[in-house]
Amino acid sequence: AICGGGRYDKLLESFGASDPLPAVGFGFGDAVIVELLSDLELLPDLSTTGVDAVVFPFGSEQRPAAIKAAAALRGAGMSVDLVMEVKKTKWVFRHAERLGASKVILIGDQEAEKGVVKVKDMATGEQEEVEVASLPGCFAE
Repeated sequence: AICGGGRYDKLLESFGASDPLPAVGFGFGDAVIVELLSDLELLPDLSTTGVDAVVFPFGSEQRPAAIKAAAALRGAGMSVDLVMEVKKTKWVFRHAERLGASKVILIGDQEAEKGVVKVKDMATGEQEEVEVASLPGCFAE
């Protein structure tokens, strides 16, 4: 079954509810959908997916600038992971490596004030400062 549901009037009482409470429920069988898509060869190959860039603001104050940078890259058709959690820089670089990102976009106080970002190339280790509007150009091969 792909989905199902019904009334479960005594279910909550069986788990300890003191008063009778009418209930309804609904379930969706995602495993069944995966099997169906697999049988029809419609599942995407996720082994080759990755992201082009990881965007990392150093603090919550830089999040608006990070969102603009991610939007600029996504607008150019790139896949971007925007890290909104507070993380250490070392974690971000390992994360980018795991995702297969070619660049890490770093945004600190100084960059946000100037309207620029730092772009680190994961292959060469080189870093450059780039205006947000010019950011997609950093990915031209």
